Amino acid sequence: MNAHHIATYPFLESTTALDDFFSRWNAGTLPKPGWTHAAHVAMAAYLAFEHSPEDALDLMRAGILHYNTCVGTPNTEDSGYHETLTRFWSGEVGDVVRAGEFTSHLEAVRHAVERFGGDRDRYRRFYTFDVVRDRRARHEWVPPDRVQPEPSSGK
Repeated sequence: MNAHHIATYPFLESTTALDDFFSRWNAGTLPKPGWTHAAHVAMAAYLAFEHSPEDALDLMRAGILHYNTCVGTPNTEDSGYHETLTRFWSGEVGDVVRAGEFTSHLEAVRHAVERFGGDRDRYRRFYTFDVVRDRRARHEWVPPDRVQPEPSSGK
């Protein structure tokens, strides 16, 4: 993890800072400007570190809905919680965290933020339409509609 990312995201400075960030997000007391794309990635990684994919997704979903309510962001068909993006990111981040051999939440979160924190439009590689504005995608899971190449076997 380079020093620039730690300076940009104070929650990456230490285990204490990360745990405090998680607690403030979970309680709905994190200031609204702190809820960035990198913060979403961090919380997905934090939850994926010790939870199954299903449990991490359920906790992320509930956490976002609760947080939005606490900071006054309406969860409607046009704003707030977005089911497809939440599931997409929970899966992307969770797969990376579970494939790694991280020894702590902080290590897993730092890796996820380094990898995905600046890639907020990654979903465009998986969807041919503007999933962000799609009302159906906001309230229910819409699977990716772009065919992804199979990983190379290295042979």
